[in-house]
Amino acid sequence: MGIGNTSAASLLMSLLTNIPVEECTGQGTGVEGAALQRKTAVLKQVLENRSKREGTVNDAFSCLRYVGGFEMAMMCGAMLKAAEKGMVLMIDGFISSSVFLCAQRMYPAIHNYAIFCHKSEERGHEQLLSEIGSTGQVLDLGMRLGEGTGCAAAWPVIQSAVLILNRMASFEEAGVKNR
Repeated sequence: MGIGNTSAASLLMSLLTNIPVEECTGQGTGVEGAALQRKTAVLKQVLENRSKREGTVNDAFSCLRYVGGFEMAMMCGAMLKAAEKGMVLMIDGFISSSVFLCAQRMYPAIHNYAIFCHKSEERGHEQLLSEIGSTGQVLDLGMRLGEGTGCAAAWPVIQSAVLILNRMASFEEAGVKNR
């Protein structure tokens, strides 16, 4: 489809981590070669324009306001509200992770509510996860998809883990003797 979300996510990542945008920008929906170079050049120009207009203010709200789309702002608000309510957050791929970084900068304790469902093949995602402080993702299947596919694929694994933790008998409960 190519709607530009990876571009906005790359810009957020670069602004919030001070990692050069070239290291944050990947293929998105399959951009390669000269087109990828053009995409990166445009994103560098966006950052230059923002710097001229906004200065070096790199708080999460300002960054999200300048380079994020409405869907990203909505995701950030939903993540913050879910954490406020003590709900578990299933974070999908690169775009969701960049929005999560914004939410984390606004409310650091949000990390306690997050499950990172998969590591995307999008350039920069692994480094972004490291910046966030993720110690692991449920899946690493080489996916480059979005729209929640990582969450959908990880859900049965998460559900199984919860059932095991809540329903599996201990050795004592199962009558297993230590020999």
